[in-house]
Amino acid sequence: MSNTSNIIIETRNLSKRFKDVQAVNSLNMKVRKGEIYGFLGPNGAGKTTTIKMMMGLTHPSAGEVLIGGKKVSGDSVSIKKDIGYLPEVVAFYDNLTPLQTLHFFCELKGVDKSIAEPLLKEVGLENVLHRKVGTFSKGMNQLLGIAQTMIGKPSIYILDESMAGLDARWVKVVREKIKMLNRQGATILFSSHILTEVQNLCNRVAIINKGKLIAEDTVSNLSSYLHIKPRLEIIIAGLNGRVPDFIFNVEGVENADAKGDTLFVTCDTAVRIQVITALKEKGLNIQNFKTIEPTLEEAFVKLISKDEGDV
Repeated sequence: MSNTSNIIIETRNLSKRFKDVQAVNSLNMKVRKGEIYGFLGPNGAGKTTTIKMMMGLTHPSAGEVLIGGKKVSGDSVSIKKDIGYLPEVVAFYDNLTPLQTLHFFCELKGVDKSIAEPLLKEVGLENVLHRKVGTFSKGMNQLLGIAQTMIGKPSIYILDESMAGLDARWVKVVREKIKMLNRQGATILFSSHILTEVQNLCNRVAIINKGKLIAEDTVSNLSSYLHIKPRLEIIIAGLNGRVPDFIFNVEGVENADAKGDTLFVTCDTAVRIQVITALKEKGLNIQNFKTIEPTLEEAFVKLISKDEGDV
């Protein structure tokens, strides 16, 4: 996978400065062919600015973006034709219907208009084909935006907050759509604040803060690198929110807290049996237990804290 021919999107020392603000700072990242790549960072980290430079919508102050090995510029029409792009803020003409909107984009891309109605059905807008877009909710606009990205069957998708404004039902629709496009061979880069979705979907993630790349790896590798340990979730009858003091005497236990009859113990994987044994020996009634693996949210928070000198 390290072969350069497998790199579809690459930034090289990419930087963007707006007067006194360094929005993106010497960013180097590589998206491999056929992967789903999560692009994360707190608000103001530089994600949207980076994506706009990928699309040639704003020019770098320094560095460059390459897509398919070709340098992106403002007039890179041939490169953009093979990209399905969803901006952070989706905006369409209020006086057009979704069908008319997709017909407009089909004309721009030189694609047969007959694909418009099936695409709208795919994202769940089949009952509002002839309703004015100006009456749409934010979530409906988002779904229309996703339909627009699929015009022409691009091989690359760049999605900036693709699930913003969607309720749980439509988040699931978009998730399955991303999976389907990826199974069909598409490379997908998407930014999102819904970390559970990123964790469930992505092969790798990049995390940026203050315009700088602070991590790029799989979720499991990030957790290992940060020494984030799994947690035991143990249901104990009659616990009533009390943490047994003796639990901290078990070597390898890092932390413990309780809520109701559930005890949460952060510990080394090898220590789990000792924890359960210690609880049983003290006569506590264990009704159930399970291991909760480290999450992307934990890795994200820890990385940002490390970058800002909080830990």
